[in-house]
Amino acid sequence: MMMDILMYLFETYIHSDAELQVNQDELEDELLRAGFDQKDIYKALVWREELAALQQSETHSAISVSSGAVSTRIFSDKEMARLDLECRGFLMFLEQVNVLNTETREMVIDRVMGLETQEFELDDLKWIVLMVLFNVPGNENAYTLMEELLYSKEQGILH
Repeated sequence: MMMDILMYLFETYIHSDAELQVNQDELEDELLRAGFDQKDIYKALVWREELAALQQSETHSAISVSSGAVSTRIFSDKEMARLDLECRGFLMFLEQVNVLNTETREMVIDRVMGLETQEFELDDLKWIVLMVLFNVPGNENAYTLMEELLYSKEQGILH
């Protein structure tokens, strides 16, 4: 349910070019009127605030094994439980096509792990990637490419 709220906020405020800097109480009221649960609304708004805080922070802890110019992200057991093989492969693909860099990949993983949900699938990951790229200045081209990958009918690999 938290993912539904995040997607609702993203589609309502991002794609409509509406102002997301609305009063927190007004935003909560709007989400309640839309039929979302108060507890889930609170969690989603905290999640969004934590995303904003990530872009302020320059340090992201990641375990990588490096050999020459190539490094490999080592996922913790908890991360592997949340991100199945398909999701981890998709993250690697996004790095290879330069949609994600090391920093944005870590932000995506952080926000995935920040979700309070048992169910998580590839489509959810795609939305998280879009949200992170949209919220981190300097990633406009990566955001556009990710959007094209998601919405392009020709990209059978992603659908």
